[in-house]
Amino acid sequence: MVKFSEFVTGLNLEVLSPTTRTMLDIDSAEFNRPGLELSGYYEHFAVERPQILGNAEMGYLMGLSKQERYNKLAAFFEYAIPCVVLCRGHRPPEELLELAREKNIPVFGSKMHTTSFIVSAIMFLSRVLAPRMTMHAVLVDVYGVGVLITGESGVGKSEAALELIKRGHQLVADDVVDICRVNENRLTGESPETIRFFMEIRGIGIIDIRQMYGIGSVLMSKSIDMEIHLEPWNEQKEYDRLGLEENYTTIMDVKVPSLVLPVKPGRNLAIIIEVAARNLSLKRMGYSAAQELDKRMNELMENG
Repeated sequence: MVKFSEFVTGLNLEVLSPTTRTMLDIDSAEFNRPGLELSGYYEHFAVERPQILGNAEMGYLMGLSKQERYNKLAAFFEYAIPCVVLCRGHRPPEELLELAREKNIPVFGSKMHTTSFIVSAIMFLSRVLAPRMTMHAVLVDVYGVGVLITGESGVGKSEAALELIKRGHQLVADDVVDICRVNENRLTGESPETIRFFMEIRGIGIIDIRQMYGIGSVLMSKSIDMEIHLEPWNEQKEYDRLGLEENYTTIMDVKVPSLVLPVKPGRNLAIIIEVAARNLSLKRMGYSAAQELDKRMNELMENG
């Protein structure tokens, strides 16, 4: 479901036929151009999608007699379609408006070309309808890599993020991250509007990062490219020292590269997170320092 007002505002639409609806029954970012349907073929009608009328559809309708046009549109509006959008600034014939009012189906107008409108609308609905969740974490942009810092309360997530901001990186969200699954393998995160750009530092209280460090220190949203989990150093635990194995965490069915960083006095977490972000970028370009070292060691043993 999409809010009526959000659909109109987000796509810059003109309301051509008033309706009592406050919500539109749209559940996917897909559209239909009903050329075949208007000609009488309804066997595979994608009735659940918004219906888009462009030059071809309007040219066909306006070429019919008034009675033929009414009959074609009457059959079309017998289906429970969510809405109709006329592109390229086309004005609806009176028959279309009359039937839309009877069925309480909203009709919108757009000045955009049909293909351009569909592309924009798909992007808009993909964002609005994307699955969402809220997570207790910190999200920062480090060298273009979206780093989600997780860990128990008080482990030092905000302090690590603050040091990163001082080093020129950007804060997206502190304490609460709203996560959106854009597609099957991409997540984005942002801060709830009420606490956006604020950070809590124990012993100091609430600080405003944008006011303190400038507009260049914050971002509205960022893709989540890796998770770094902070935990107190455990002497009994064996931590990865080579990095040959790739570890992942799953968030909303999306696999995200994951690292565990043990925290103890004397470790500069900000520098380590910077290195982790750079290392991920290198791996994406096909280079792994751990694999390169492993390769050299194997060659040395073979030659030896």
